[in-house]
Amino acid sequence: MPIQITMPALSPTMEEGNLAKWLVKEGDTISSGDVIAEIETDKATMEVEAVDEGTVAKIVVPEGTQGVKVNSVIAILAAEGEDVSAAASGAGSAPAAKAEAPKAEEKAEPKQEAAPAPKAAEAAPAPAAKQEQPAKAEGERVFASPLARRLAREAGIDLSAVSGSGPRGRVVKADVEAAASGGVAPKAAGSAAPAAEAQPVKPMSDDAVLKLFEEGSYELIPHDNMRRTIARRLVEAKSTVPHFYLTLDCEIDALLEMRQRINDSAPKVKTEKGEAPAFKLSVNDFVIKAYAMALKAVPDANVSWTEAAMVKHSHADVGVAVSIPGGLITPIIRKAEEKTLSVITNEMKDLASRARNRKLKPEEYQGGSGAVSNLGMYGIKDFAAVINPPHATILAVGAGEQRAVVKNGQIVAATVMSVTLSTDHRAVDGALGAELLSAFKRYIEQPLSMLV
Repeated sequence: MPIQITMPALSPTMEEGNLAKWLVKEGDTISSGDVIAEIETDKATMEVEAVDEGTVAKIVVPEGTQGVKVNSVIAILAAEGEDVSAAASGAGSAPAAKAEAPKAEEKAEPKQEAAPAPKAAEAAPAPAAKQEQPAKAEGERVFASPLARRLAREAGIDLSAVSGSGPRGRVVKADVEAAASGGVAPKAAGSAAPAAEAQPVKPMSDDAVLKLFEEGSYELIPHDNMRRTIARRLVEAKSTVPHFYLTLDCEIDALLEMRQRINDSAPKVKTEKGEAPAFKLSVNDFVIKAYAMALKAVPDANVSWTEAAMVKHSHADVGVAVSIPGGLITPIIRKAEEKTLSVITNEMKDLASRARNRKLKPEEYQGGSGAVSNLGMYGIKDFAAVINPPHATILAVGAGEQRAVVKNGQIVAATVMSVTLSTDHRAVDGALGAELLSAFKRYIEQPLSMLV
């Protein structure tokens, strides 16, 4: 009888796909494992392999068709010795009905397996499975749908031990699910397994932690509100934000030279302690400015994620992580892309000073479209920072250090600074993050571009 080739489920959530291209034509003879088509999912284009052998009698769904439902019939295969024209004409009479056949088949199968399943659980399912294995183990190929093969592989089920209820004894999704449910029945009888799986998610209790240490060898320091808030926010960030990391190196010799020249030429102002420079730029000031300009240059990365929509910001409001007693806080330089380096450095000094005294207003540390965290002053070479929602990105900055680099075929010394960008992959994926980081590198390595 004709064999139906159906649209496979190439991912657990796939409901439909686009039939991009047929790699076979009607009349071609195919074998199990041959690549017969290319299917487009929402993420990629994937190749589909044949699971049966025979002659392509009819292509039901032409290439280029979009929105083909999973399990709907896309082609008809004539088995060995079967008349191809008869298989094609028989299949063409009601393709719509045949497209629904796999669904009906899969809905009916659980009922067929429902009755034997409890008996298998009562009478040791493992030996029963072994009784069927020899019949298929002696060189006989196991016929199974792509979805059934994937589910069996994920569940660790030997397909040769599963009895197929599909056409020609083909193993389908319902057969694997029935086998899996039979295999976990003993586990369900004891409720210890679900509890064990939940254990790693649940943190240790205070008493459990203290029991690990000798009494009198420690002191208890109660958490203040800031530390509790930081802990809660970090847990939320790592639990809900899919972090993605990108790292590159920036040469900062030109930046250091320009910084020195600007600081040397800074005007003097009168203070209570006498005359002092009107400003003194730090490397971090250049980092803030370069990152703000990069966010403006790559506007699709200057965003925040919400479940309803992407929030695309008009300005680059850059948060800067500041360490304070008992924790850290992230005051924000608003519209940093429009401000000069001298304004940024003085504003940052004021914000940091008031942050350490806990005098910041909520609007001075809430919001923002991205952030910078710099540990270079501690000699840290590189690290990955945790995103602070609603930011979609945070740039972790390491120390500038002398390294050997190759220029024009010669090994020379250069001051190199490693930076790592953490992105919320829902909003800023790898390619977009790479574009943002490349823009930052251009500004850092060509600091004059930040002055015009």
